[in-house]
Amino acid sequence: MEFFRIQEKMISKQKLIEAVSQILEMRTRGFSQQEVADQLGVDRSFVSRLESLGELRKGKTIALVGFPILNKDEIMEIANREGVDYVLLWSEEERNRFVSERTGAQLMNEMMDMIPRVRELDVVILLASDFRLKLLRGLLDNEILTVEIGESPLTEDKWVDPQELLKVLRAVKGARKKEKPKDRRSRE
Repeated sequence: MEFFRIQEKMISKQKLIEAVSQILEMRTRGFSQQEVADQLGVDRSFVSRLESLGELRKGKTIALVGFPILNKDEIMEIANREGVDYVLLWSEEERNRFVSERTGAQLMNEMMDMIPRVRELDVVILLASDFRLKLLRGLLDNEILTVEIGESPLTEDKWVDPQELLKVLRAVKGARKKEKPKDRRSRE
């Protein structure tokens, strides 16, 4: 255990970590900031400041799904840099290998696992052919943004404009900022 002497106080790092973990656990289980504060004997503002201190970002979660993508690595890098929550990008070769290396039942099971994962996210950006975009739109009930990369059937990888994707991602992220609730103190 690590201890810190601050003037007359002896502080346990482990005790702080456990308290923060308990606060975060309770908040993820649905307790309000005030309920957590009351139960742990701290101010509600402390719980709020703690969340702000650890916050990575607010707002909508984003998925990026696309195939067959020629510049997959470049698009993946942009998605990662911009904080996309779920990325599934395939080249034509990877897509064909995914299908050919599985039985029909395995393919169906894996697809049935992927769909709910994507449906949990708020916004899905789809990069695909005209036909695939319609099909995927029918499977998902998220907010969907589409980028058509060609007419079906696509049999070769298609280049995706990185700057165009960046514009779309930043527009989604910009919409998040606009959706932030206003500070109540400014209205009072």
